[in-house]
Parts: sequence; structure tokens; C-alpha cells
Amino acid sequence: MDPILKQVKRLTQLIYTLMLVLIFFSGLIYYFTYYPPAFQPEQEQTTAVWLPASLSDIPANEQGKLIREGYELILNTSRHIGPLAENATRRLAGNNLSCGNCHLDAGRKIGSGSFIGVANRFPQFRGRENKQGTLEERINGCMERSMNGHVLEEDSREMKAMIAYMEWLSKDVPDEIQTLYKGYKPVRLPEVKADTSMGRQLYEAKCMVCHGNDGRGQRIAGEVFTGYVYPPLGGEDTFNDGAGMNRVITAAEFIKSNMPYGATYDAPQVTDEEAYHIAAYINTFSRPSKSDKDKDFPDRTLKPVSTPYGPWADDFTPEQHKFGPFQPIMEYYQREYDLTKSK
Repeated sequence: MDPILKQVKRLTQLIYTLMLVLIFFSGLIYYFTYYPPAFQPEQEQTTAVWLPASLSDIPANEQGKLIREGYELILNTSRHIGPLAENATRRLAGNNLSCGNCHLDAGRKIGSGSFIGVANRFPQFRGRENKQGTLEERINGCMERSMNGHVLEEDSREMKAMIAYMEWLSKDVPDEIQTLYKGYKPVRLPEVKADTSMGRQLYEAKCMVCHGNDGRGQRIAGEVFTGYVYPPLGGEDTFNDGAGMNRVITAAEFIKSNMPYGATYDAPQVTDEEAYHIAAYINTFSRPSKSDKDKDFPDRTLKPVSTPYGPWADDFTPEQHKFGPFQPIMEYYQREYDLTKSK
């Protein structure tokens, strides 16, 4: 055969082969585009879910023992430094609440004043004292207000234990996680006065089964009082009128993320408005009175707008400071003092 014809034949075969390969792969692309396989394996997850430190991670040494003591103090405050303490000299808390009644899951729950990262934020400026404050001072603020008692000695074993526990929870926490766990989650405030009648109806429907029709809580069963299953929200055995929870906005933020039992910040069981009205009703309950509240917030412009006791740096009524509407008060401080207030 002529050499030229041989070359033409080979070239033709090569072209046919290439065309077949092109047709084959074009068919594959078309098939997988319009008829994808029923099962496609998920891509491997590369981002781990962050979780708070577990009790099983506490070291088995002297520091670990101190951390565990702090954990126990948070959960069973009254038994160690309150009215139920065996040692009468350590009965510094004035009621039978526990720190864990507000700082849920022993300070590990988002939206409930979590201890995750708290040790990393101190010292910090505190408007109530108008100075830089330590974590020890912040704990003692709770002792005098939420616990309606007396301060712990800063060098006491109990104080060191609580600090150790909070520092342990705050170790190696990423910045974005600290932000997520910080304080309470804000609520959208209705631009009306909180309605205590509506709050009572909501309380009876959603809260009374645990906290009682009079807000006195639910005691642990037994002839001898050993504490509460669910804490009191009013009466003489609860937080006093100088506590942050006695402010409607703060209470509403706590309620929205945590109540009724089982609610979370991202799966609430009440609306912002419902939490607002419930908080107002709860804060009509009688409670102990803290002395020297007039000394709080030496710079009165720094006082939260929902602080229900004076003196204030404005002329709004005590009723409005307690029940709102709060927006006009916030607008006043923005206009007169260039201060942006959210609570």
C-alpha cells in the first residue's frame, strides 16, 4: 500500500478514536449532571463543635480539689455558706438560693450569666461602684444582693474555690465563644409600659407550676427544710431589691432564654413581649430591702434606666423606671449625656 495512504488511514483511525472518547466523556458529564447518584457521601466535617469543660476534665490534684469545691459551692450555696451551713460562722448568704439558680448548669449555660470566659473580663469597670472592680468584688456584690447576705472574705477558702472554678471554665476559651456565653441575651423591648396584669396571666400559665402561685418556690419534700427544687422569686427567702434581677429588663432577658424550664437562648418558649410582662409581674412580689441603695452608682448617669430605686439623673417617675416604657428614658440619656443605654 502506498505509504501516504497508510498515513491517512492511521490518522483517520486516530480521529475516530478521539471522537469516541470525547463522546463517552460527554455522556458521563451529561448523565451525572442531570441524573446524579442517589447517595453522595457527605464531606468530612472539619469544624469541631466547642463544648464547655467537663467535670471529668478537672485535674486530680490540689487545684482540682479546689475547683470541685467551687463547683459544689455554686450548686449548693446555702448548705455551705448560707442558712443551712453547719458552721454558724459561715452563714454569710442570707437566703436559701444557690448561685446556680441564676447561673444555670453551674454557670455553663448560654444566656444565664455564664461563667464561661468571665474570669478573662476582670478587672473591669463597674458603674455601680464607679471604679475598676475585681472578680472577687463582683462575687461579693452577688452575696450582698442576690444572696441577701454579707461579703465573703477575699482570702477565704470558699472565695478561692469559686474563683478557681470560674478560672477553670474560662481557660482557653476562643473569643467568639466568650462573646456567645457572655451575660444575658438582649430582648426587643415593647414601647409600652409593662403590663403586670398580663404578666400575672402568663406567670400562672407558664411559671406557677414550679415557682408557686405566690412566687415562694417549691421546697424539697421532707419534714426538715433542706432547700428548694425550684427557687422562690418573692418573699423573704429570695434576692433583695438591690439585685440586678429586680430590674425588669434584666429579668426579662433571663426569662426569655431560660424559662419555662427547658428553654434555651436559641429555642425560647416565650416571646420578648411575654418575658417583659412576666418580669414586671415578678417584680411586684415583696422581697427584702437592701440598705444604702442610694450609694449605688455614684455617677448617676451610669445607672441602668430600669433601676427601680433612686436617685436618678433625670426627672422620670419611679413608676416609669420600674415598668417602662424605657425608650424615652434611653433617648433622654442619649440626647443629654451622649450615652447609649440598652438596660
